[in-house]
Amino acid sequence: MALETCGSCLSCLLIPLALWSIVVNILLYFPNGKASHAASYQLPNYVWYFEGICFSGVMILLLAVMLITLECSTFYRCCQSESCNKTYRSFISIVLALLGVAFSGYSCIIFTLGLIQGPFCNSSGGWDYIFKDTAGGYLTDYPAWSRCTEPANIVEWNTILLSILIALSGLQLIICFLKVAAELKRTLCGTYSVFVQVTNY
Repeated sequence: MALETCGSCLSCLLIPLALWSIVVNILLYFPNGKASHAASYQLPNYVWYFEGICFSGVMILLLAVMLITLECSTFYRCCQSESCNKTYRSFISIVLALLGVAFSGYSCIIFTLGLIQGPFCNSSGGWDYIFKDTAGGYLTDYPAWSRCTEPANIVEWNTILLSILIALSGLQLIICFLKVAAELKRTLCGTYSVFVQVTNY
């Protein structure tokens, strides 16, 4: 019942999550607030995939707006009945929410892989992914972080921002799953029943 009555709430929650994802992803391009490393392409390869901006950002934002529009609109008609109209919109909402699952899930995976790979930084051996063979073990090996000499504090910068992005895309994934569950319950359990209507004459 809670899922059915708060479908629009779930869609609305996606908007701030998407906006925060865009902002946090943009910060990855400016370690310590400097643009010099982005200009010289001295950033990790996963940063250039634009997941936080495109997939868990703009795409989720567009999906959220469409979901809210579907929930509020009354101008879609099919089957000449209000029940069919609601079921039609519920079906479209399921498709959009499944797309949200795909976008946020993909982003979450890439952010996690980026966190495991570690930052692209300058060390005694030159610019490289010096933590790529640690399978994420560097995250708890704080003394090893000093091996990255440039950009300054890049390990902390990437770890914090990528962790935030993982959390944001993870929340989006959960919300989209809940949205799918809510719409399926409405459609299959009779709230928007249009499957068979028998009329006795």
